[in-house]
Amino acid sequence: MAQEQVRIFDTTLRDGEQAPGFSLRPAEKIQLARQLDALGVDVIEAGYPIASSAEADAVRRIATEIRRPIIACLARCHPADLERAAWAIEPAAQGRIHTFIATSDLHLQAKLRISREQCLEAAVDGVRFARRHTSDVQFSAEDATRSDIDFLCRVVEAVIKAGATTINLPDTVGYSTPDETLEFFTLIRTRVPNADKVVFSTHCHDDLGLAVANSLAAVQGGARQVECTINGIGERAGNAALEEVVMAFNVRPDRIPYSTSVVTKLLYPSSEMLTKLTGQPVQVNKAIVGRNAFAHEAGIHQDGVLKDRRTYEIMSAADVGAPWNPLVLGKHSGRHAVQKRCAALGFAFEGDELIGIYRALMVIADDRKTIEDADIIKVVRSMRPELVAVGEAADAAEVPAHPVAAMHESGYGHGV
Repeated sequence: MAQEQVRIFDTTLRDGEQAPGFSLRPAEKIQLARQLDALGVDVIEAGYPIASSAEADAVRRIATEIRRPIIACLARCHPADLERAAWAIEPAAQGRIHTFIATSDLHLQAKLRISREQCLEAAVDGVRFARRHTSDVQFSAEDATRSDIDFLCRVVEAVIKAGATTINLPDTVGYSTPDETLEFFTLIRTRVPNADKVVFSTHCHDDLGLAVANSLAAVQGGARQVECTINGIGERAGNAALEEVVMAFNVRPDRIPYSTSVVTKLLYPSSEMLTKLTGQPVQVNKAIVGRNAFAHEAGIHQDGVLKDRRTYEIMSAADVGAPWNPLVLGKHSGRHAVQKRCAALGFAFEGDELIGIYRALMVIADDRKTIEDADIIKVVRSMRPELVAVGEAADAAEVPAHPVAAMHESGYGHGV
């Protein structure tokens, strides 16, 4: 049975770039937009044009050059914002205006200082204004998950009547839980009379570490667009990580039977490009794209993964375009892993000789955490001075710095 398609709305260039330390120059935004196009995302949210002239120009340039995906940009329900947004996406083959206003009483009273009725009027006027410039209008109810459900349903129904084609119900502050999110989307879609005329979208933040889980729950509740970012970057704790959402669909079609248009082999290269452009590294244990995502140090794990990687890996590194690091030698490694590393360097040891080398390397690991090829060669030479490592000249050698460099063409990047 064919899987139902879920749109991937990438907001790395908008919400992601708003995070402190992640700002990009216009040329860098263009470079990343090209990568997102190759990655296969359905929508690129290119920026927030009212923020500055440079931002508006960058969005317009992306709209001019990137032709396959929908090019969206953000605008408040204010005429000035909407006019700038309309100008920025004008050259796009497929242009979308994404307009928003907060709907929670907290935001209405403390931030906007307007009534519910004023909010409703502004939302409808904003969508109508946007529809005069494009047939593709997305409306977002900021802080939707903390909004009064009756009022939120009124707003959603009204903006659909006004011409909105996508309805985004964001968990703006990462407050929801997955069970709550599933119930929330199901309820809104059930209660709003014209809900079947639009695509519902989810936009989750990671303040409680639940952004991806909530995004998947929203899809199960009827959302067919997921808003996310490369590496999960974004305001505060970030957004749902695109690579995690996509691979969850790929790995667990039995539980979440949906597909995307994303080319998974470009997930890791896209992550690397973002880290190089921003100078912000990814945590080493980050799912899918972290340096340790496909690395193993524990001896039992190393033994298992060398026999059959499926014993400890639920996806292939090749599936996401990442290098495979099955052997990172450290104090938890076993003799089998040390023997394999020695063999890769051209040394064959067994029995007592292997035990001696293993023990010497574990002493180094206790002191420096990770064993490098240079350490292995040094220990081997202390026992067998006549031996030469693979690729090493007899007189002098340049030894790879990466502990598993001889096993890959390259190690992990991410600026680490």
